[in-house]
Amino acid sequence: MDLVLAIFGLFWVALLVVWPFYVERRRTAIGPTERHGAEGEFAPLSQGVTHYRWGGPVRGPVAVVVHGIASPLTSMEAVAKGLGDIGYRVLMYDLYGRGLSDAPKGPQNRAFFLRQLSDLAAYHGLREDITVVGYSMGGSIATAFAAENPHCIKQVMLIASSGVVMNESWFARFCRRVPLLGDWVHGMFAEWRIKRAIPARGQTKDIEKVLRAQRRELTRRGYLPSLLASRRGILAEVQEEEHRQLGRKGIPVIAVWAGADKVIPLQAIGRLAEWNREAHQEVVNHADHALPYTHGEQLTVALRAAMHD
Repeated sequence: MDLVLAIFGLFWVALLVVWPFYVERRRTAIGPTERHGAEGEFAPLSQGVTHYRWGGPVRGPVAVVVHGIASPLTSMEAVAKGLGDIGYRVLMYDLYGRGLSDAPKGPQNRAFFLRQLSDLAAYHGLREDITVVGYSMGGSIATAFAAENPHCIKQVMLIASSGVVMNESWFARFCRRVPLLGDWVHGMFAEWRIKRAIPARGQTKDIEKVLRAQRRELTRRGYLPSLLASRRGILAEVQEEEHRQLGRKGIPVIAVWAGADKVIPLQAIGRLAEWNREAHQEVVNHADHALPYTHGEQLTVALRAAMHD
């Protein structure tokens, strides 16, 4: 009887251990079926297929928009429209592991993301006068790309950017710092935590569209592992030296922050000012970390004001 109970217990322990990885394996892998009829186009780059979309006037100066860790390019549509209204030809794309781009396995550090952005720029023949626009984690990618490629950068626009100051939840910190067990905990509970954080309804159709996209991400294979890999990779960077480089090289930097942001606190304003005194900084009051899709018009006004100051 004791042996039977022991075997039964071991079975359930083994099932519990493999469960999150089994669930991940059963999620939908992005492929031709999911991409059929999608808005935008697809580029076969060196690390995988990247989904992208152009907007704005055909002959305007180019702005490349990089979204954040958790939401696909849909979350940046209001930003892209605002930049298009200003006169930019806007290129948005899905980071690997998000949206309709491939989800390659492995670390998601700066080399990983900069290779995707460099590949995409080369694919479109973008070699000079590029404005890079980054939101949250995309801000870290934009900053690193500009610091490593100053010859082709016209200016940098950062929206609630990581890489300066960031508040990290105990859950994210534990999963990021602890190998193996952190992977298991993330696989078991990250989906539930993300679902709980997504509002039930959006206040507008545009916001509701982003919320639907966020829920859809949870059904796709590679998405949750990508979040953890990014937290262990580029999101772990503090980019003081990169910002100092941009200041020394005279690359214009515009940073817009959200007044009620609990993820990227307003403490970042003072820190960035220490690193780059020439950076122009604006605040969108009453907005939280979702400001690209909840306060798109105010964000555009802030960017326009900074460009004409």
